[in-house]
Amino acid sequence: MKRLIVMLTGLALVTACATATPYQSAVGSRWGFEENQIEADRFRVSFGGNSLTDRETVENYLLYRAAELTLEQGFDHFIFAERYTDEETRRRVTGRNLFLDHRSRFHYSFFHPRWGWRGGYDPFWDDMNHRQISRYEASAEILLGHGPKPSSEAAFDARDVMANLGDHIVRPSPND
Repeated sequence: MKRLIVMLTGLALVTACATATPYQSAVGSRWGFEENQIEADRFRVSFGGNSLTDRETVENYLLYRAAELTLEQGFDHFIFAERYTDEETRRRVTGRNLFLDHRSRFHYSFFHPRWGWRGGYDPFWDDMNHRQISRYEASAEILLGHGPKPSSEAAFDARDVMANLGDHIVRPSPND
């Protein structure tokens, strides 16, 4: 019984970690959005995603948070003064190497006509799995403004951004 409880707890933890970062505040977590007020109408906003959150989602969540913050502060539009997306990449290798074995320093295989390949490994298959893991964090400095947005590629109407991206925003489930 005790073993079953430990296994179920482990499964619950793995399942909880196996989802992309939802749109949430990063308070108490490494993943989510944060903002810092620099001046009365200027903020630094960021959104960090885990390794299951793709770059487009991270950048959309940053845009959405900038729009949400703009309206919360009583403004109508925002302008990106600076905007960056950082990528952190690492490589994860799992499995066994074709020629290295845990029981000995070097392991080999040979072919025998009657028994086929002998030894611990088939020489045509490498048991190593290589996986590249990327994590993205988008950050921006935004300037808030009143009235219609200026005619600039860096300017966004906060209400339009929220209306257009709102269907793509995934919030945390109530169970989390």
